[in-house]
Amino acid sequence: MAVRRRQRLGPGGGRALLAALLLLLLCVWCRAAAERVRYAIAEELGRGSLVGPLARDLGLSADELPARKLQVASGSKKQLNYFTVNEENGNLYVNERLDREEMCGSSVTCSVSFEALVQNPLNVFHVEVSIEDVNDNSPAFRKAVLYLEIGEWTLPGARFPLEMARDADVGRNSLLTYQLINNPSFSLSVKEKPGGKKHPELVLERPLDREKQSSFELVLTAVDGGEPARSGSVLIHVNVTDANDNPPVFSKSVYEARVAENLPSGSLVLQVRATDADTGSNGRVAYTFGNVPDIVPSLFAIDSESGEIRTVGTLDFEEENNYVFGLEATDGGGLTDHCEVQIEITDENDNAPEITILSLSSPVPEDAAVGTVVAVLNVNDPDSGENGQVSCELSGEAPLSIAASSGGSYKVVTSGALDREQASEHRVTVVARDRGRPALRSSRELVLEVSDVNDNAPVFEEAAYSAYVAENNAAGALVLRVQARDADAGANGRVSYWLAGGSAGAAGAAPLVSVEARSGALYAQRSLDYEQCREFTVAVRAQDGGSPARSSTATVRVFVLDRNDNAPRVLWPAAAAAGPGEAAGGAAAAPFEVVPRSAEAGYLVAKVVAVDADAGRNAWLSYELVQASEPALFRVGLHSGEVRTARAVGERDAAKQRLVAVVKDHGQPALSATATLHVVLAESLQEALPELSERPAGAEAAAAAAELQFYLVLALALLSALLVLSVALAVLARLRRAGPPAVLRCLGAQRFSLAGAAFPADFCEGTLPYSYNLCVPPPARAVPEAAWPPPPPVPIVSAEELLGGDSCDKSSPGNTALTGEPPANPDVPQVCKYRRLIVCQPSS
Repeated sequence: MAVRRRQRLGPGGGRALLAALLLLLLCVWCRAAAERVRYAIAEELGRGSLVGPLARDLGLSADELPARKLQVASGSKKQLNYFTVNEENGNLYVNERLDREEMCGSSVTCSVSFEALVQNPLNVFHVEVSIEDVNDNSPAFRKAVLYLEIGEWTLPGARFPLEMARDADVGRNSLLTYQLINNPSFSLSVKEKPGGKKHPELVLERPLDREKQSSFELVLTAVDGGEPARSGSVLIHVNVTDANDNPPVFSKSVYEARVAENLPSGSLVLQVRATDADTGSNGRVAYTFGNVPDIVPSLFAIDSESGEIRTVGTLDFEEENNYVFGLEATDGGGLTDHCEVQIEITDENDNAPEITILSLSSPVPEDAAVGTVVAVLNVNDPDSGENGQVSCELSGEAPLSIAASSGGSYKVVTSGALDREQASEHRVTVVARDRGRPALRSSRELVLEVSDVNDNAPVFEEAAYSAYVAENNAAGALVLRVQARDADAGANGRVSYWLAGGSAGAAGAAPLVSVEARSGALYAQRSLDYEQCREFTVAVRAQDGGSPARSSTATVRVFVLDRNDNAPRVLWPAAAAAGPGEAAGGAAAAPFEVVPRSAEAGYLVAKVVAVDADAGRNAWLSYELVQASEPALFRVGLHSGEVRTARAVGERDAAKQRLVAVVKDHGQPALSATATLHVVLAESLQEALPELSERPAGAEAAAAAAELQFYLVLALALLSALLVLSVALAVLARLRRAGPPAVLRCLGAQRFSLAGAAFPADFCEGTLPYSYNLCVPPPARAVPEAAWPPPPPVPIVSAEELLGGDSCDKSSPGNTALTGEPPANPDVPQVCKYRRLIVCQPSS
């Protein structure tokens, strides 16, 4: 299992007093954001190896893991692939093979840093995993065989530098010791150089004799300090030659240079120099690389003759900032010398800050509290010093702010209230700047969507509505359409309508209107009547579909418009009706007015009083006289309904007058009613009583009908009488010339009866304006024969003359018979003509 450790950065965290368990847990949770969790593992662990219980070290229990959604994030995708978190137990595991030498090269320390993110609420923790070296690399020599040429004149004690081995490990795993297989002619000496490195040298122990042995083969072994130790070997081939008694010598054992990164290819880095005291080919020196890493020849080249070291590749401070390698100077005789070159790469501000979005909580609810973390960013600048110091800011109008966190992370938090109805999304730009000269910057856009919560109630377009509906409407007719808008979205903004109350109907009665839930349309439930209800109010509630639901109410005032559906109603004079105590065939007395015969023109007779249940023009009334016994005697006011005399009352005017007035409204179409007024022309009520008792008011219609029949019968009787009279006169004239016949001798002298005249029945029918009563002689009485010859015959009078004669002195109020005194001369026929004005009301 990997070794792990934790380092808390919060001051005094371990010194907190454990007053209570709850307080301790709260403190641990509050400090979690400021903690840096550290683990240490060995390289070369297999995939799935446990790194550490990350969730437990962050203070998260197993029950919280599903909701908190623990995950790892990093600004570098390569580093993100190294580790993974198990969602069930929250442990941190190795995701792929870790090779320290590949990850960190020759750096003494090697670690991987990343962020651990938890949700609900969003928080970030810095995690650092240190990769510890294991001895997985053996020492290696650049060449498989080292060739040396040593002159036979070389004195014992001479030293010959050998190539150093290289171990990719670090620490004690890279500390090398050298061993040489025993040989009496040579021994091994190790020279320690600055930095702790050991340089092997071959030491000649005794003189050489080329004639006895011209070559030697030695084995040099390098052993590291790891456990278990690893080793590498190289074969040394020594060739014994003739005189080359001076080896090349470098002017310095260590050459140092300092160059800037991004140096153009071919630029001079430094020049080494080695001298050889020999002459000729033995004094000619050639420069080559010693046992160096493969990357050195790809970046640098050395001129074998001049010793100039130039760049051949691009130097990058962020990849490697220091190169140490060995050079070898070899003369023509095979003698060599070695030196060390140290090249330091200085940083240039050639990298802009890199912004990585580790987590983005989008959408965020609009009711999120101020300070809610909505995004976690990682800003990294590979440069060093001031070139790698970064500052971040937000650009854009949004209620957001950015704050630095640990390990180069930044949190974007809400700095004000969010309102989706004003802005459904916020776009801000994260701008990162370093402190280099010139400063470099980079930007990254954040799009934060705001999710809706039900924080807005529906709002009606108007707080109070007015609707106008004509009465007598059809049931289900549209009255009004109300509309409310909800600024929320989705179900929170879906509005339904309901009736919330009002005066639309009494308790227990069916409402006058209904509302459609989706459209807000109000419909009439039944036909409205202006005369029963002129206006009413209803309260309409608009409710959204949120949870909890929000609602608002608007008042709808409905005005019922009048239509001309009511005819005028006459209050005075009231129509005659049968009373409850009268017989079925009887009639109640009709109203009447008494007008003195001395009344002048303009005399107020009565006033027709009428009302109309409608309103406006439909209730404006006008009056008109349509029937009258004497049309010229009366008039009615057009708007007042006052009945007045149009002229002075005359003696010839009938005692009883009947007036019919029409009352009209001004509707379209106009409706009307009639009023009948009976007027008696008399000086006083006592004088009018006989006239009032002449005929029951209820018999007027029957009398008018009978009077019409009377006229028809009378006309027929007159024609028949004229025909009979003509025939009789012709017969009498003939008889007179011939003498009285025997049949007439039995007749008396008195040919006319002295009994009173009798009236035939009255007939009145239809709408004739006048009817007449006519007095005719009664049947003849028997006369004695002594009266013969008879008196002169009765004069023949036409019907027009009979109707135009004077009226009788007195008439009976109860029937149509006329009583009077017997005639003074019974031989003279008496003709009594009676004329009476009757206004007949048309039958309905």
